[in-house]
Amino acid sequence: MSKQTRYEIIRDFEMQVVYARAPFPMGSKGLQLKNGVSIPNGTELQQALALWGPAIKPGDPAHISFVQIKDNHIHFDLNGGPVHRKKWYQHIEVSGASGTSVPLSPTESQPNPHGTYLDVYFDKYVPEMSAQQLRDLLFPVLDFTARNKEEAYLDTLPPKVKQAIQAHYVLVGMNTEMVLHARGKPPKKVREKDNDTEYEEWIYGEPPADVDFVRIIGDEVVRVETMKVGGQKIVRNEKEVILEHPDKDTEAKTEQDRPANAPSLRRPGEDQDNAPKPSDSISPAAPVPPPDIPQGPGTTGPGEFSAGRF
Repeated sequence: MSKQTRYEIIRDFEMQVVYARAPFPMGSKGLQLKNGVSIPNGTELQQALALWGPAIKPGDPAHISFVQIKDNHIHFDLNGGPVHRKKWYQHIEVSGASGTSVPLSPTESQPNPHGTYLDVYFDKYVPEMSAQQLRDLLFPVLDFTARNKEEAYLDTLPPKVKQAIQAHYVLVGMNTEMVLHARGKPPKKVREKDNDTEYEEWIYGEPPADVDFVRIIGDEVVRVETMKVGGQKIVRNEKEVILEHPDKDTEAKTEQDRPANAPSLRRPGEDQDNAPKPSDSISPAAPVPPPDIPQGPGTTGPGEFSAGRF
């Protein structure tokens, strides 16, 4: 890519507001895009979202705060990036009488929980392209054409779910965010328990109009009951839409990949043999600590980067 094109791309994209079409995990791991496929995806992405939480959800607005064109990829910082960048005055140092340089302000890199990034990779090098061509390449994860958050969110959903939301209709199998987009916040919520299963009932409408009772377990709609004006009751409890969920293997892997400083019921200094054991008296094996990860010259710690990494 020529120098002039680089300047035009950076000038066109920096500080631009876009809408996300994919979830971006929080932390130092953003998304990578190559040949229209984003990485991580599927269960691996769900695992990262469950472990660290989302920095940006589908349909959320985000601003491109920094653009850098490298040899074989283009880097975009979103909402400030995963770490706070230095201000211009943080690069200034003052030398004292002894010749020792002292920075005007602390220079430690601090994580930015609201920021993330996107790297767009090419085969060998970044080719010549226009700003519009780059927008088309980014469309699987970023939407430059949506007029508002609602439109951007609907474009990320399956056609059946999108049509139901536009008709303000709740399908069994939707998640809570979809219900909020379809019907808004419920005027009334009721928490109940069916045997050992806790659920929440979202109630829409009041007599003499139709009343909908939307039952939610976890984050999924499992039952919709509609009481008609004439007294007729309509119950739907069969799944009408199937959404992607992390499988049991992924959930188990998420549990194993918890940070080393995760909370524990064991007292400080308590030995594994003296720890409380389950009813079968078999104590689980002690977890194996992860191998040391070599830190590159541009890193300051796990999940952090120095401001001069790019």
